[in-house]
Amino acid sequence: MNHLNIIEVENLCFDYISYDEDGKEVGRNPVLKDVSLSVPEGQFLAVLGHNGCGKSTLMKIIAGIETADGGTMTMQKGLKLGYLAQQGQVGEGRTVLEELESVFEPVQRMEQQLRDLEHQMADAHDEASLHRLGSQYDQLTRRFEESNGYGWRSTVQGVLAGLGFRKEQQGQMASLLSGGERTRLCLGRMLLTEPDVLLLDEPTNHLDLKSIAWLEDYLRTYRGAVLLISHDRYFMDHVCDRMCELLLGATECYDGNYSAYMVQRTERFEIRMKAYELQQKEIARQEAIIARYRQFNREKSIRLAESREKRLEKVERLEKPKDESAIHFHFDVRRRTGDDVLMIDDLAKGFSGRTLFEHVKMHLRAGDRVALIGDNGVGKSTLFKCIVGEEKPDCGTIRFGAGVDIGYYDQHQAHLHENKTVLDEVWDDFHRLDQTEVRGALGLFLFTGDDVLMPISTLSGGEKGRVALTKLMLKKDNVLLLDEPTNHLDMDSREVLEDALENFPGTILAISHDRYFINRFATKVCVLEAGGVKEYLGNYDDYFEKINRQQAPDSENAGMTKTAMDKEKRKSREEEKRIREKKNAIAAAEKAIATAEEEAAEMEAQLADPATYQDAEKAAQLAKAYQLKKDEIERRYAEWEALS
Repeated sequence: MNHLNIIEVENLCFDYISYDEDGKEVGRNPVLKDVSLSVPEGQFLAVLGHNGCGKSTLMKIIAGIETADGGTMTMQKGLKLGYLAQQGQVGEGRTVLEELESVFEPVQRMEQQLRDLEHQMADAHDEASLHRLGSQYDQLTRRFEESNGYGWRSTVQGVLAGLGFRKEQQGQMASLLSGGERTRLCLGRMLLTEPDVLLLDEPTNHLDLKSIAWLEDYLRTYRGAVLLISHDRYFMDHVCDRMCELLLGATECYDGNYSAYMVQRTERFEIRMKAYELQQKEIARQEAIIARYRQFNREKSIRLAESREKRLEKVERLEKPKDESAIHFHFDVRRRTGDDVLMIDDLAKGFSGRTLFEHVKMHLRAGDRVALIGDNGVGKSTLFKCIVGEEKPDCGTIRFGAGVDIGYYDQHQAHLHENKTVLDEVWDDFHRLDQTEVRGALGLFLFTGDDVLMPISTLSGGEKGRVALTKLMLKKDNVLLLDEPTNHLDMDSREVLEDALENFPGTILAISHDRYFINRFATKVCVLEAGGVKEYLGNYDDYFEKINRQQAPDSENAGMTKTAMDKEKRKSREEEKRIREKKNAIAAAEKAIATAEEEAAEMEAQLADPATYQDAEKAAQLAKAYQLKKDEIERRYAEWEALS
């Protein structure tokens, strides 16, 4: 069924203009060059692209906040837009509850008019007045019901609860909220207005996992269209049905959710790269023929050379496809740990008389891959700081096993020195490396040339994250404590980080709200609560399924005998081992597929070369080998599907 396009953008361009101190224009930086997209009614479309590529600018143009420098944008007449910026604004003098209730001011006025009409009807003495007032009351009641007049208060309460606002916060002044809380409040206010199109710029920022799950459920029943910017790949997988990538100022659209987009994007890249390589090979062949003709230095051969040169000049040269996922690195370890890595028993911590958590008990074994989740403010980062010794627990014990080397990634990058350059920040911690080796390590994280001389203070959050990851890679620690490692990283960098962690031979404990990331690396999910930790075997999807079925956590062993508890622990270790082995088997299958496809691509290139067919027997053998390779690829895909 075809849907009507309610927003059409054609060949949009926008230049970022920089000015000097006197307000004089000193330069233009093209951000959007050739942007085209359409939003059909009811579609949920995500705009993707690396940080700084112009996603938010495009959304501001659609929202009418910025004006494009060229191109056209058409919108269905009377279309009602709702725009959520990354930093929300609230009115002065209103409480949290009043801020959301203000959306229903017309309904509140109708309600007051109904009360006034009721009083007037009670005081009416003649039948004509009563009939007139009754007719007005009937019409107003129908409008009141259509406007959710009887249910709007419960709708407001549902949105407040879904976005994580407690009852005691509802009377708080909205202007006193933190930046993240204000953004959540603005999101709630906008959802209540029910616009035809939601323009959402990073809507899951500042939301905990419960609030994100609530927002997903809300959007699944939303009848309008959604244009979304997000780094939350799990959210896009569950909400979006179309992807639009901004690359080098232009757009390219893909049907399906984020996972489908990644598959299609890889396929398109490989097709373009193959076409580029084949064209380069043909150009080189033609240039070699031209060079030979010119070597003969005869009039006829020179004419033939010039003729071929003219034809070659008319060929439309393909640009080499740019691979956005340019970071490539891996984590290694200096030494192995013993079986027991980290033992935490009855740990408690609080500040200023308020207890964050207590009775925390955890046991990490070698090779464990644990995601630590929990509500905002429960103390996940504080627990990490207790483990690495930056904070002292109020009570309880923390013990490390034999041979443990802790590598700690702090989400706020507090361990980086603002006054140092990128090069010095890394080199000062690794004196034994020479400058070439340090530059090489930084190059893996896209710091090249003079980039390494930039002061840390001038870097973006994502760039600081890449510096911290460089240092973590060089340390070769066998236990990684990662506090929100995917924050500030673009999606390609996140994918590469996940690939690196997948092949890490040590132990991982990571705090994360990134459910896609948790699914990629975790074999156990630990939920930190005020009264302790609950453990669930598997990744985020496994955890989510268990809590929806109201299944008991895997860590609840109350009432068991020691023999039964030991048996349960062995079962838990076996389950974790099974999950690890399955993940490794899937990774090995994917690697085998990639190798086979590379070999098939090389054979295709040879079969596309006319020189191959000068030896008929050799060409026949190559064609047969190519078919066998294609059969192998199909067989390996079948094996991969069975494992998955």
